[in-house]
Amino acid sequence: MSPRKLRNQLSPEALRARLEAETDPRITFSFYRYAHIEDPELFRNECYLRWTELSVFGRVYIAKEGINGQVSVPAPNFEAFRDALYSVDFMDGMRLNIAIESEAESFLKLKIKVRDKIVADGLNDETFDVTKRGRHLNAKEVNELLEDDDTIVVDMRNHYESEVGYFEGAIRPEIDNFRDLLPAVEEMLADKKDANIVMYCTGGIRCEKASAYYLHRGFPNVMMVDGGIIDYARQCQALGIESKYLGKNFVFDERLGERITEHVVAHCHQCGKPSDRQLDCANEACHILFVQCEACAEAFNDCCSTQCKEFIELPEEEQRKLKITTQFNGQRFGKALRASLVREGTARLE
Repeated sequence: MSPRKLRNQLSPEALRARLEAETDPRITFSFYRYAHIEDPELFRNECYLRWTELSVFGRVYIAKEGINGQVSVPAPNFEAFRDALYSVDFMDGMRLNIAIESEAESFLKLKIKVRDKIVADGLNDETFDVTKRGRHLNAKEVNELLEDDDTIVVDMRNHYESEVGYFEGAIRPEIDNFRDLLPAVEEMLADKKDANIVMYCTGGIRCEKASAYYLHRGFPNVMMVDGGIIDYARQCQALGIESKYLGKNFVFDERLGERITEHVVAHCHQCGKPSDRQLDCANEACHILFVQCEACAEAFNDCCSTQCKEFIELPEEEQRKLKITTQFNGQRFGKALRASLVREGTARLE
């Protein structure tokens, strides 16, 4: 099979039908490992061929610096897939972060991309040692540190992730990409370099790089939640201890989130009522990610605005014509700015 064909060839409708026809439950999980990969393209193709045979779906990034994946696997194939991963030297024994809602529908196909980095961080890795990372904390250690008022907790995720769930008292910057978040957090903490700083993200990968960078920048007491929110929640359940993380954990698949606690910490962007139901606007020409309660979803037909609702009700031919000249919320505002305006009450979705 030529490399050109090592990708999905099915339509979205066929992919959906294929998933619905499955009889075995799927297990959703994430993994990552920083390592030196000599030929990422070759490794990508080998993975695609082997994993396709096991009906693996998901999104995987491969770079010379390692691998970062979020996948779902039919339960009967889980052990075979784990063995396939562990058969590669640098992935042997790698943590598999099984989702809290692991059997919920997540991916429709397998997508493996070669990138410059497995997480876009904008850093020059040659200037510091990425293997000298911050101390890893288990759930019990996290809770103990959070009892100390002098501990600084920092959310290293994008703002729309932290909007629906976060650790109590965490600093949650209004920034929508990791590249910009790194210098912003450094500036915020410039006068607190000697404090105990606990960072967290979804599964740990962003904090691995961030903690090494901040140690290099003179923050001696940088720590990270081991395994991220996913493993923290799993440890809390196993140990029967209180979760200091409240609400949902945002995930980058069709689920968009998995519930960690029953707390609802976000608000509908349209009516302001408590809600953590995140979705992409049903108008594909807009497609902005926003929070919408069930009542507003019914009133606006899963759209972010009256404009988008009226647009998707037009005949397809008219939509195609207007799409070229019409501006929607998803084009007009960046996610961080728009959500901030809505929360402050200075803008409303009309």
